[in-house]
Amino acid sequence: MTTLDARPNTAEEILAAVEAIVPELRARSVEIEQSRRLPAEVVELMRDAGVFRMGFAKEFGGPGLTSVEQTRVIEALAYGDTSAGWCGMVGMDTGLFAGYLPESAIREMFPTLDMVTAGMLFAAGRAERVSGGYRLSGRWSFGSGITHADWVSAGAHTYTGGEKDVNAEGNPNWRVMLVRPTEVELVDNWRSTGLAGSGSLDYVISDVFVPEAHTFSFARPRNRTGPLSVPDLQMRKMPGVALGAARAALDFARDIARTKVNRLTGAPWSDDCRVQFALGECEADFAEMRHAVYGSLEHRWSRLEAGATLDGFTPDERVATMLTRLKAFRGARSIVRRLYDLLATTSIYKSSPMDRWLRDLETMCQHTVAGDVIVQSAGAYLVGGEPRFPLALGILD
Repeated sequence: MTTLDARPNTAEEILAAVEAIVPELRARSVEIEQSRRLPAEVVELMRDAGVFRMGFAKEFGGPGLTSVEQTRVIEALAYGDTSAGWCGMVGMDTGLFAGYLPESAIREMFPTLDMVTAGMLFAAGRAERVSGGYRLSGRWSFGSGITHADWVSAGAHTYTGGEKDVNAEGNPNWRVMLVRPTEVELVDNWRSTGLAGSGSLDYVISDVFVPEAHTFSFARPRNRTGPLSVPDLQMRKMPGVALGAARAALDFARDIARTKVNRLTGAPWSDDCRVQFALGECEADFAEMRHAVYGSLEHRWSRLEAGATLDGFTPDERVATMLTRLKAFRGARSIVRRLYDLLATTSIYKSSPMDRWLRDLETMCQHTVAGDVIVQSAGAYLVGGEPRFPLALGILD
């Protein structure tokens, strides 16, 4: 594994590099959406900014960013373009997953720190145990960033002799398989309401051999302890995308309000109580949800870094990051909806970025982490019931 010295390799350097490419991302947002994937030049801009290396620990030559630092970078990236932010959020999982792989596999699979991983972690596939590994088959959806991926992740239940493997609790054995893009068939079906530029295609894998060393379970981190050794590690930076989109929409609306004049009355928007109230209320909501996200991430990281385990968290601590994450997605959508209404007919044209931000957030809010299942799982955990999505709580069994 090598580190290219020209590329940023600290939290401060990566954030500054991402902020520097925001104007280019803004200028190419229409192209990104129309292409239904990130253009190769945009991927390289992100790679050169250090986005995809953020998950690698310092012992592997990486920047070793905290969850807060990762989220800030993703927020800045999404401020430039939401699909770029989403793909950066997914693509940087390479280094996070590396902590669950044998060190020899890390050196073999990731010759540089700047490789992109994309795919679906949930067990939509079947992996039959064979000598040295597995034969993997299945079809997965929502492979965000898969069109520019260096490795493709695919969750699967494992089988031995045709029988599904189960753990001590009787639950199916779930592993994540990493395969090369050349072993994957892409299904060009990503024609979506929003996040159109994320290239979130379905993909098919047919009887591909996956070496044991190229697979992992979130239950068994091999090279890590502490904050990045618990199963929710890849979900924590997700709200950065929603926060970046909402911040972009707020700044856009404020710029318009400074100069716009009511065509019927001639009164400036800057003196209109309705406009002032709408913007003030949206800013209050944004500040509240952003503070909650970063406060929760900081608390979680500091507790885990000090040696705590999830089992040592109080129930309220355990549900905090999943609920603040959900509120960020839904809150960002609410803010953009109100701004869309405030700008009225200005918002409805394809040339308006407000149209794209609203569609992007509507699409983001259909993700599991922003769904009612998260609310149910938090509530169930707090009263001793059965969470329907235990992974968000860091529960694998």
